[in-house]
Amino acid sequence: MPADILQLHAHSASSPLTDIAQLVDNGLSRPLGEKTLPTILLYDENGLRLYDTITTDAPEYYLFRAEEQILEDHVDEIVKVMHGTLASVVQGEMVVELGAGALRKTSHILSALARSVSNDVLTAPITYYALDLEKGELERTLGLIQDSEIGKSLQGRVITRGICGTYDDGLKYISEGGLYNFLDFADSNTSLGPVGGFERAMSPASTHSSASESRDTFLSDTPPSSPGASSPPLHIMFLGSSLGNFSRSEAVEFLRGLPLRSGSGDTLLIGLDHNNDRARIEKAYHDPHGHTENFIKNGLRVAGRVLGSENLFDKENWEYVNKYDTDNRRHEAFLQAKMDHSVVAPNGKVYVFKQNEQIKIEESFKFSDKDAFSLFTEANLRPVQRWVDNNSEYSLWLVERPAFVFPLLSSPFARNRNGEAVLRKPYSTSPFGIPARQDWDIMWTLWDFVTLRMIPSSMLLEKPIDLRHICLFYLGHIPAFLDIHLSNLLEESFTHPEEYKRGIDPDVDDPTKCNPHSEVPTDLSSWPALSDIVDYQKRVRDRLMTLYDDIDSGKRSLTRKMGRVLFMTYEHEGMHAETLLYMLLQRAGTGTIPPPDFLKPDWTSLAVSWDAAPKPNHDTVILGPGTVTIGHDDDEREDAVSDKISLPDDHEYGWDNENPKRVVDVQQFEISWRPVTNGEFYEFYLGQGKDKVELPASWVVEDGVVQVRTLYGPVPMDVAKHWPVITSYDHLSTYAMVKGGRLPTEPELRLFYDKFHYGYEGGANTGFRNWHPLPATTGGGGDDGKGCNGGVWEWTSTVLDKVDGYSPSKLYPGYSMDFFDGKHNVVIGGSYVTPPRIAERNSFRNWYQRNYPYPWVGGRVVYDINTKAHN
Repeated sequence: MPADILQLHAHSASSPLTDIAQLVDNGLSRPLGEKTLPTILLYDENGLRLYDTITTDAPEYYLFRAEEQILEDHVDEIVKVMHGTLASVVQGEMVVELGAGALRKTSHILSALARSVSNDVLTAPITYYALDLEKGELERTLGLIQDSEIGKSLQGRVITRGICGTYDDGLKYISEGGLYNFLDFADSNTSLGPVGGFERAMSPASTHSSASESRDTFLSDTPPSSPGASSPPLHIMFLGSSLGNFSRSEAVEFLRGLPLRSGSGDTLLIGLDHNNDRARIEKAYHDPHGHTENFIKNGLRVAGRVLGSENLFDKENWEYVNKYDTDNRRHEAFLQAKMDHSVVAPNGKVYVFKQNEQIKIEESFKFSDKDAFSLFTEANLRPVQRWVDNNSEYSLWLVERPAFVFPLLSSPFARNRNGEAVLRKPYSTSPFGIPARQDWDIMWTLWDFVTLRMIPSSMLLEKPIDLRHICLFYLGHIPAFLDIHLSNLLEESFTHPEEYKRGIDPDVDDPTKCNPHSEVPTDLSSWPALSDIVDYQKRVRDRLMTLYDDIDSGKRSLTRKMGRVLFMTYEHEGMHAETLLYMLLQRAGTGTIPPPDFLKPDWTSLAVSWDAAPKPNHDTVILGPGTVTIGHDDDEREDAVSDKISLPDDHEYGWDNENPKRVVDVQQFEISWRPVTNGEFYEFYLGQGKDKVELPASWVVEDGVVQVRTLYGPVPMDVAKHWPVITSYDHLSTYAMVKGGRLPTEPELRLFYDKFHYGYEGGANTGFRNWHPLPATTGGGGDDGKGCNGGVWEWTSTVLDKVDGYSPSKLYPGYSMDFFDGKHNVVIGGSYVTPPRIAERNSFRNWYQRNYPYPWVGGRVVYDINTKAHN
């Protein structure tokens, strides 16, 4: 039976290569040393077969074999994780492979997809589409699949079809909902229809104006359905490290434009080559058998064909050369002229080439860990899981489009609530300066996500933990705090009515009474209604955006005090989101709704990968003596003398305990590479005797078995054993003493961070990259020996107190000063839910009372150099 092939390019039967002539002409017309040919020339029908020869007969080309090995070993696991939020395969699922090629690796995925389908289906629930440039090659490869044993296993489970066109053709067609039309046209007997309207499901998820829908859902105890969640999921595959053929900026734009929907189970499976040894890469792309050279020179033949004569270029006049640029992590392939010569095209155009002149025809970027995480973040994607080959040379990543993404601090882009990438207006040249209005949009998306989608109405009036208010309080506290400071800044009245003001804080008009707070109502009926709070919240947010409008239009002059209010209220919201989440963790599994619109972790496969991950070669490292900088210079008192500041502002804001900057001497010390893990602390817990060591608040006992809490519910200790343990200072200090050590001072831990800890761009587990900790990688991988601590704050033995030059905040007098009581210790770093601008600002200092069990803080052990015995 002939394969169904949809011809997309220009909606005609012509080859896509007919449109490449202009690109060829432009590239060959460039000056000496700048000539290029488009990479697409390499992938005509003959080129695809030559590439297939490379993958079968050139063992030096490790990329294909590494990816194939990953699929052979993990394909069922990959398919399972792809369906993480779904109970089973959904009728109408689509799998689209970009640049399908010979389908040898794809056959593994097709077989696994077929195995994932239950035996009682009436019609095949999954349709696989191979997208490639050449119709003849698609017909051949799909035909081979259909006629093979694999094809028999697909019957009634997976339909295979082809799409002939470029990436842009195919993705545009998908975005417009065309695949459902093709399904109807190709096989009316198995047509599934639009299933709720694919085109509608591809539309933006939600905006501030549609928040009422989320609020209505919030009033139910049933987890809310996601926008477009009724539509079948779309799984895109982009294998073979093909993304490396894009420039770094083009790769971001390409991935950003993929039609992946948040909360619909859509995924992208993508292969990326690592930043491997130079000789290894250069040999992979220039095998001694000449297969790669034949593949590259075939591009000359195709270039001649699109210019009018297939034999236009004499291959004997050219040789293939390649090189790997280690600084930019980029392999480059060139056709180099052996002699001076010229070529005359049928249209009379003359192309002149000098001896040794090089024409770049292909480049392939490689990806360090930092490159990969930066790429995904810039493209508004979230890595769900990663599989690495046995030689650690190549990775398959499964990623999704999450409900929100915090951009890189260095990025000019952010993603708005419509899912669009928008430029952040540069109010500040510092990532720790004045937040842009787009930063607020992300923060509000986060806040609404947590408060309106993770807390059932039955928990609104509950206190998940002692010493904190009911959940409803935080929904009103955040806009009230912003309202107070905007009103005092602008010398305007408050936006809320008098009765609401009394319900939240009777002293709201007096900023000197912001801390301590007013008395909490004892009668639950005295609290405002949720709908009133949400309406008030919207008015305050609108008021803030009006301020930005006035600044942009010149109606108001931006002052340093205004900048500080914007910084302070923004970070206040981010810190309270974390507070609310560590409260909700205590009810996860019994009330708190797991994060919707994020694929649920597959704990079993993750645990296997964490067990197999490389560990540090040594348990500890010796640092110092040396000096370290604590804090920064940001004196709030200077705001009064700054009547007007120009944009963009270069000032780095911070809280009062961050000022002033001071340089501290650090003596030599020995420190553990990783924070204490759950597994290590569990052994300590058992060894000391359960009656002597209190159970950490991050653990829970179910049916007599100790488990670790997550926002998805408790997980077995075997899953979480490599995560950093989250517990109080008192717990970890006792552990450290038993081990013959102590907890580090703030300068000691800062010195370690400055040398070994990479940040958000490097893949640190902060900013909601995950909703749970990870095993620490510090000292065991990452870029240049750096890594992350797993996604927790870390305790220090430094007591929070005044330092020389300290001046309490005038805008928030009780922020730090109320806690100079000798009972609170400094913690630094950031947890997996800490916004990047907080976690990445080295001057930021957090603190908690030493016996406070709930916040997401871990710790590592320091040994004095003269202490030889580590227990």
